[in-house]
Amino acid sequence: MSASGTAALDLQGLRYRWPGAAADTLAIEALTLAPGDSVFLRGPSGCGKSTLLSLCAGVLLPDAGAVRLLGQPWQALGASARDRHRADHLGYIFQQFNLLPYLSVLDNVRLPLRFSARRAQRAGPQAAEDLLVRTELPRALWTQAAGTLSVGQQQRVAAARALIGAPAVVIADEPTSALDEALREAFMALLLDSCAAAGSALLFVSHDARLAQRFARVVDLPAINHAARAAA
Repeated sequence: MSASGTAALDLQGLRYRWPGAAADTLAIEALTLAPGDSVFLRGPSGCGKSTLLSLCAGVLLPDAGAVRLLGQPWQALGASARDRHRADHLGYIFQQFNLLPYLSVLDNVRLPLRFSARRAQRAGPQAAEDLLVRTELPRALWTQAAGTLSVGQQQRVAAARALIGAPAVVIADEPTSALDEALREAFMALLLDSCAAAGSALLFVSHDARLAQRFARVVDLPAINHAARAAA
């Protein structure tokens, strides 16, 4: 917890059912990440990991219970307010990257700063360049359109974009899947070191069990998801 006692991310009594589904997809009594916490979330394909991340990010809203980012429940905010709260306090590395292909690498990394004055103030003038140096992406690519990069290169750009401006929470959905061993090591060092330096909580999903030892906590989603146990 922070000095004020506020969790970075807090789920209590969460229930979520996809429209038309016969049963809940997720039923989680509690999951809390303190500032600076690092959590490796694991579970088989189809167990609801991506759905949980969308709920944490306020993209989906729970049917019951609460999901709070820095003490603010997503469901208490309107759509525009959720967008602002997300832009100010959350960095997200998407499984499909979600880069804007026509923008340059640098402009993609700086994109969160256009939507959040808070993150722009924290970032400083050279933040994008500093992050890209640490991703080991060749400088010659920085002015190229992101859509011209390889999958692995785009993945590193997506990480830099999520980290810029020191968001309170970073969510990463399978962020190392397209990286070879050497680049994976550099990527993990960048991600974990940047989150630690900023005091950002990190919620990380991956099928790569070798990465789990790098995290302060490992959470098995099927073990905390009562909906999965009820279905079994």
